Amino acid sequence: MNIIVIGPAYPWRGGIAHFNSLLAKYLCKNHQVEIITFTRQYPKIFFPGKTQNEIDGKSPSVPVVQLIDSINPFNWIKVAKEIRERKPDLLIFKYWLPFFGPCFRTIAKHAKKNSNIKVLFICDNVIPHEKRPGDIAFTKYAFKQSDYFIVQSKSVETDLLSLFPNAKYKFAPHPVYEIFGSPIDKPQAHKTLGIYSEKVILFFGYIRQYKGLMVLLDAMNEIAKTSTPPRLLVVGEFYDDEEKYRNRVKELQLENFVQFVSDYVPNDKVNIYFSAADVVVLPYISATQSGITQIAYNFDKPVISTDVGGLAEVVIDGQTGFIVPPNNPKKLAEAIIKFYSEKKEKEFSNNVKVEKRKYSWKHFVETIEDVVNNN
Repeated sequence: MNIIVIGPAYPWRGGIAHFNSLLAKYLCKNHQVEIITFTRQYPKIFFPGKTQNEIDGKSPSVPVVQLIDSINPFNWIKVAKEIRERKPDLLIFKYWLPFFGPCFRTIAKHAKKNSNIKVLFICDNVIPHEKRPGDIAFTKYAFKQSDYFIVQSKSVETDLLSLFPNAKYKFAPHPVYEIFGSPIDKPQAHKTLGIYSEKVILFFGYIRQYKGLMVLLDAMNEIAKTSTPPRLLVVGEFYDDEEKYRNRVKELQLENFVQFVSDYVPNDKVNIYFSAADVVVLPYISATQSGITQIAYNFDKPVISTDVGGLAEVVIDGQTGFIVPPNNPKKLAEAIIKFYSEKKEKEFSNNVKVEKRKYSWKHFVETIEDVVNNN
């Protein structure tokens, strides 16, 4: 097939851009593939981070063309015309935020006009974590142009069917991220990061309220009372008020147990932080799935997660980590303390090595081919 992937890609940064790059890499083994990405992704006024561009990133292994202005409807029609001229068989949209619904709908609708082009949406979310007026309307508006869907968790499947009961879709879990280099020895990682604690737990990724960092800080208040408490490494750019988290650390007198790295981490540095960790903690209050789990699994790291969205589908309780109730600092603290007191790191890491085999890009691409060829 001739396939065009539409969405973020280098020079844009973030998990969606990484996903699209890897997807294109594996699709192009059997198909002709290119990516069409944004000239403007988010208006600056709507973007809470420091920069939208990747630092020292690498271009995907397929052609990438910057054409789309996310807020210019005239541009969307022009892009659709250019897509028609390329005569693709399939357009793949990665869908994670209703903000892009009108843009993606217009491109899909006008590209399909007088053509045999099919459209597939890969759904990170159907209903977003941080809900805003118009979310469902924008999503419905976009999805009406889609011929097929891929859902990556059972909660997203439920959301899709609540809006489109007759949707043609397949379930395929989020594949493991494999673009962040190789693991390094834990002592070397500690030395590189200036960490002098033997035990390290990692919270990684953009900090937003729904990700539950405040719950983890409250759990650390109990964990710090153990005889040899671990150090919490909080790594990621704040999309929420940074001061309230730092103030909470001071209120709980946790300055010696919590270390902030409040910045976006370039791809070639990600391996250092995961190599330094014994376990990755996802204290999310709400979620559908998380790419952080798939980075952790890439480095054979256990995960302690809350039971929200599809996270418990990936983190196998008592085997590759622990699952705890959301918004419950006491239960989260107990799970982290148990992880260390029962010396679970080696056992869980070995289980991760086995479990992660099911999260291959080969399987994901085959699922796309299956839903397109058999519907």
